[in-house]
Amino acid sequence: MSDATTGASRSTRPSSIAEQIAVTQPPEVRQRANAEHWTASLYLRRLSPYLTWMLLRTSISANGVTGLMILVGWSTAAALLIPGIAGAALALILGQLQMLVDCSDGEVARWRGQSSPAGVFLDKVGHYTTEALIPIVLGIRAAGYPFESPDDFLWTTIGFALALVIVLNKALNDMVHVARANAGLTKLADRKHESVPTQSLVARLRRAARFVPFHRLYHSVELTMMAFAAAVLGLILAATGVADAELVVDRWLIGLLLPLSVLALAGHFVAIMASKRVRS
Repeated sequence: MSDATTGASRSTRPSSIAEQIAVTQPPEVRQRANAEHWTASLYLRRLSPYLTWMLLRTSISANGVTGLMILVGWSTAAALLIPGIAGAALALILGQLQMLVDCSDGEVARWRGQSSPAGVFLDKVGHYTTEALIPIVLGIRAAGYPFESPDDFLWTTIGFALALVIVLNKALNDMVHVARANAGLTKLADRKHESVPTQSLVARLRRAARFVPFHRLYHSVELTMMAFAAAVLGLILAATGVADAELVVDRWLIGLLLPLSVLALAGHFVAIMASKRVRS
């Protein structure tokens, strides 16, 4: 993940994985509450040093690695255009690969001292566009091929609406940083206590949401996992004789995701307003 961490420029390559990890995965990176996806914390940060090791043996820049991450993300969405479980399986793999490259771009930046606002901007572009394209393609999958007007356009419209809500939800976090900067406040530390609501009712609702964390379903990784699960369920139902089973499951998936995403957006907004993130 690209970030604004600065460091001395290193033209040399690391002499060992241990030396590389000491520089590229400092504690302040591993302990980030929001910037680290759970897949990174669970296993990708254990794999990324080996990809970073290979990348550091090339002339590719940190921003070049971020560009690669963007292309992998777009390929993830494009894979879902392949009907059936084949496309969903390919998207699942590419979604994991995108997150792996996303870990390595920041590691390359920290080793070479190439962290910059441009890198942060490109990282945002990668995640925003990928997480907008995936629901759009899920709407296309739900519509089926070829499109029949006007019925099938209901599902593509739902896909676009879901993409809009997901982008708005992501933008709320960036709006907090913009608001604080415009108000002359310091940058928030990426720690869990910063986002805890100060109002007791909102805090209780936030704790309750941990038991049914539907608000976490809208990252590219989770979206590809759900698309794959839906494809598997569609195959099972088709084997039992359910007509158009795969299409029905895809429609149920996107039909449920849209109202839940609106609820997640509203909850996110209330949680921000109730927290000290927007307090002077």
